[in-house]
Order: sequence, then C-alpha cells, then structure tokens
Amino acid sequence: MMNAPVAIKTEAEQGLISAFAAAQPTLPGGPGVSAARLAAFEAFNRVGLPHRRVEAWKYTDLRRLMRDAKPLAPLPDAAAKAEAASAGALLAGLGLRRLVVVDGSLAPELSDLADLEPGLTIRPMAEVFGEDGPLLPDSLRDALPDVEPALALNAAFARDGVFIGVAPGAVVTRPIHVAFITTGDAPQAVFSRSRVVLGAEAQLALVETHEAKAGVEHQVNVALGLLVGDKAQLDHVKVTGEGSAVLHVGSLVASVGAQARFGSCGFTLGGATVRNQLYVRLVGETTELNLAGASLLCGKQHADTALFLTHAAPGSTSREVFKAVVDDKAEAAFQGRITVEQAAQQTDARMMSRALLLSEEAEAYSKPELEIFADDVQCGHGATVGTLDEQLKFYLKARGIPAKEAEALLIQAFIGEVLDGIAHEGVREALTAATVSWLEARGA
Repeated sequence: MMNAPVAIKTEAEQGLISAFAAAQPTLPGGPGVSAARLAAFEAFNRVGLPHRRVEAWKYTDLRRLMRDAKPLAPLPDAAAKAEAASAGALLAGLGLRRLVVVDGSLAPELSDLADLEPGLTIRPMAEVFGEDGPLLPDSLRDALPDVEPALALNAAFARDGVFIGVAPGAVVTRPIHVAFITTGDAPQAVFSRSRVVLGAEAQLALVETHEAKAGVEHQVNVALGLLVGDKAQLDHVKVTGEGSAVLHVGSLVASVGAQARFGSCGFTLGGATVRNQLYVRLVGETTELNLAGASLLCGKQHADTALFLTHAAPGSTSREVFKAVVDDKAEAAFQGRITVEQAAQQTDARMMSRALLLSEEAEAYSKPELEIFADDVQCGHGATVGTLDEQLKFYLKARGIPAKEAEALLIQAFIGEVLDGIAHEGVREALTAATVSWLEARGA
C-alpha cells in the first residue's frame, strides 16, 4: 500500500521539520551524504509519520503515539559517558568485545578497541559519513520499499553509530557486543546508524543491547545494515530493554549472499512502544536463514515486529519463529511477509508466530503473508493466540508444583524454543535469567 500524503502536519512532524533545519549544517558527511540526507528527509516529509492506514504500520500508529518531537540528543558529555560506563551489564562477564554507543555516538574511551583480530575493522560511522559514501549501499536499498518513513528519518538525522568490517575469510572468534544507551533525565531523540560488512567466508557473532532510564520519554530510532558475503556466517542477537516510557523504532536491513548462513534473534523486555522491523533479502543461492524473536510484555507495553523477507535466488531455506508473552493490558503484534521471486525456485520457507495471553485484557495480533511467484517451492505460515494450557498446568500441580511455579515453567518452556536457537551459551543463559526475573516480577 502506498503512503498517502499528509496534508496537515502534526506537532511532532512540525518539530521534526524544525529540528532538521537546525541540525542539517552540523551533521557529518560530504556533499553526497548531505544531499542524501536532504532527499531522505524530503521523502519523509511527503508521507509524514506512519499511521494505521499504512499497511506496514497497521498495528503501530506512530502518528498518534508521537505527540511531539523530542530535542535531538547532543554529543555525549562527561556526565553522559559516566552514566554509560556500565552499559550492557546484562551481558557483563561473558568475555564479549564491548562497544558503547552513548546517545547515538560511539564512545571509544568506553569501548574495547584494543587487539582487534586480523581482518576486523571497527570505526565510528561518523568517519564513514565523512568519506561521502552512500548512506545505504544499493544492495541494501533493494530490500526496501520506495519510502520507509522511520528509515528515512534515520538517514536524515543519524550522526554516528558503529561500522564493523570483517575481511574475506576472517573468523572473528570473540563475539562483539554493541551496547546502546540513551542517557539523561530529560527526554531526547536519538538517531544512530550502524553497518556490518562480512566478506566472503567470514564469520562473526554480534549482540546489540539497548537501554535507557525508566520513566523518561526518550525517542530512539536505530538502524543496522548488514551485508553478508558468499559463504559467510553471521549470528546476531538484539535485546531491547529500555525504560518503561521509551519509544523505540529499530530497523534491520540485510542482504545475504550465496551459501551463507545468517541467524538473528530479537528479545524484547522494555520500552513503552517498541517497533522492530526487519527487511531481509536473500540474493544468493542455497542460503540458510533463521529469524526468531521473543517478547515479554506487561503493563501497557506495545511491541510490534514487522518482517519483510524476500527470496531472490534458488534453493534457499528460511525459518521464522516469533513468540510473545502478554500480560496485563499489553499488546503484541506480528506481521510477516515472505516474497518468493520467480527466479527463487526450490525455496523452502516456513513462518510461525505464537502469542500467549496471561490476562483477559492482554491483546495480540498476527498477520502472516506469502507472496509466491515461483512454482517449485515449499512454503507455509501459521499463527496461534491462546492462553496457558490448563491440562498441562493441572499435570504439574498434580505432582506437587505450586500453581505460580507451574505457570512459570510453562512460560519458560514457551519462550525457550526461541532462546535455544542462540548459539552463544553465555548470552542464551543471560536471557534465560532475564526471563526468570520477569516472571518473578509478575509474581509467577
């Protein structure tokens, strides 16, 4: 569905227009990047903030949710960096290489940049912008619709982020942890854009965590571009654990080459409104893709996962499993579309979404879609929404397990199918512990 022009600007849209006019001269980049930023903002300005009449944003009316545009976060000062010193504590002690992004800017003094493995490059995205290369490589642009409002805003405003490059054939044995933190007691808007480029036959494990103080209405817009070369291997985990008042929009755009293996798992714990959108294009033959996600929601949280996957070459396999546990008055939404192009014969694609409702006021929505132009494929999708199985609960109680503990065991088993797919044992155990903590907080 095309985005309809918005005739009357909301207060938030007017604020974004003013913010871009003020920030544009200070943003990094040469003439080419500056022109791309302007084009991106003009594209956003034509369509405005997405709303429920835009099919891809059917369940998250950003035009209604964004009452105003928060002030752009300044470059992090000493106080912000001091607050960020403990960023990513959820994964502390696991031996990961930690990179800290404070209010959208990479903080080298807080990051572990020593003794990089052969073939590994880590740079601030501000340097990449300064070299006046494209904001989005053509291979990633092919995965996107003509205008994606959140990504257009990110392209216009993003000042920094992390660039990670892995040379062909290089194997990075130490996983990289990018810890994003939004600091401060006053609401602010943070935009960051990162990119990972894996050469042919390279290997990397990447974890990103996102956090912010509870009760502060920050607006966070992050984008990650992934270029995965032929026969490369990338394992990716994203943990969204920001404060209870944060609006978080995250975009992942990936292009995956031939005979490559790419796995990505999202885990959502925090945020008032979270929208994670994935645009993935399989451009090479016989590629293996595994996408998964788990959301633990309570209070009045709203989490929306939107997946747009394109099989563009023959013989690839993809598996997608997304689960949500929804308590109180929270809302979970999943919409996924798999497109199989005519050239992508012998595609094997399976997509499933499942939601577990723990209260009468909890809500979950699911809209899986298949769009197939090839005739030699195996594709399927499914969706379920339900409550805890009372028979299983009774079975556990009959063996002396208290009711609340029985519920917790069933919920852990439900989420465990997603977490079990995380390759790194320490990260998997940390997220399992976070699940237990969430259950304890709800009194399970």
